[in-house]
Amino acid sequence: MLVFPNAKLNLGLYVTQRRPDGFHNLESVFVPLPWTDALEVLPAAPGQPTSITLTGRPIPGEPATNLCVRAYELLQADFPQLPPAQFYLHKIVPIGAGLGGGSADAAFVLKATNDLFGLGLSVEQLESYARRLGSDCAFFIRNKSVLAVEKGDVFEEIELSLAGTSCIVVYPNLHISTAEAYAHITPKPPLHQLREALAQPMTTWRDTVGNDFETALTPGYPVLAAIKQQLYAAGAAYASLSGSGSAVYGLWPAAATAPISWPVDYAVWQGAL
Repeated sequence: MLVFPNAKLNLGLYVTQRRPDGFHNLESVFVPLPWTDALEVLPAAPGQPTSITLTGRPIPGEPATNLCVRAYELLQADFPQLPPAQFYLHKIVPIGAGLGGGSADAAFVLKATNDLFGLGLSVEQLESYARRLGSDCAFFIRNKSVLAVEKGDVFEEIELSLAGTSCIVVYPNLHISTAEAYAHITPKPPLHQLREALAQPMTTWRDTVGNDFETALTPGYPVLAAIKQQLYAAGAAYASLSGSGSAVYGLWPAAATAPISWPVDYAVWQGAL
């Protein structure tokens, strides 16, 4: 079975409270981004163990501990009849970019395994498995825009139409670890309520929709501010860091975007949401 795990964007991201379990409560709107990896899930050859073949962008860590393998093993623990599997992952979405690419891959393994082997798991059950793999994994099960709260794994419906919106996402070949990003954060209540702010025209978001990680990280990584300024100079109605970075995106309500020149080592996606 061949699937195409997509990335996500964060519209606003507020870290509001440190939790007793060491995690943080946050508030953000997750939006599917059609920048995708390619993932094939197959039964392994007879006598072969579960394994993964990785191509495309380098992925740190040992293949045996890849989140895709962990997702499959999570299902195997409850469904012993599942045979060993072979995964082929062609990585396109940048890693350490705040786009949720690794989480998407794991969530799509859960969905593909459910379909391929007829496990009969409901959406709610798949989300429960996904939450055990990472805070934003569960988002990719339903894969539609939501307001994410608590650890980013509890979702509320939100009316948000980005139809006709053009987007440019720029990854400046800079990996920012989640641990480093949170080390610069001081939790606090947001200045503006995110749901209400996003209900207003996109042209107002620049003043009312923020990302706490952008505020915290930009002084140490001025390239983030430089990219954002280029997007605004090219006519973006709204631009922001996504997640904890380092990808920065711009949104245009109309289809046309001005041409922008980026360094050759940057990864850039452009298209419609």
